[in-house]
Amino acid sequence: MGAEAATDTDAATAQDAVAWVNEVHLSGRVSGTPQEKTLPSGDAVVLFRLVVRRPAARRTGSARAGDKVASAQDAATKGAATKGAATKGAATRGAVVDTLDVACWTARSRKVALRLQDGDAAEVTGSLHRRFFRAGGAAASRYEVAAATVIGGRR
Repeated sequence: MGAEAATDTDAATAQDAVAWVNEVHLSGRVSGTPQEKTLPSGDAVVLFRLVVRRPAARRTGSARAGDKVASAQDAATKGAATKGAATKGAATRGAVVDTLDVACWTARSRKVALRLQDGDAAEVTGSLHRRFFRAGGAAASRYEVAAATVIGGRR
């Protein structure tokens, strides 16, 4: 019993020492017009889509069919698949871009996002979030990037 307690303590200590990081930095082109929404809570959010290139290893189809999702971009794409974005298996079919949903919650990021137009170059830094909601009576989820900063407006 004493050996088990030591193992559990060691595992807990090792887990506490892990640096948990959720940082996203994306550079791509805006797809569509950013939309501002006011939620029932009164909070405002601006939503837009950013099209980014996949890393070369993913574009060439060199990924094996059984590979797990390895990047934040692929994870976000997996969640966006229900909206017509690239699907999980697209890497093996030669897809070269991912379309990612971006949510701007701060006043500054909303202001910049609202100036963006379809086709503008933009850079986004933030974190990856998974949102849960009900759609048609069923539970659903999707990934989106919660933008801390947005820089853009260049064509």
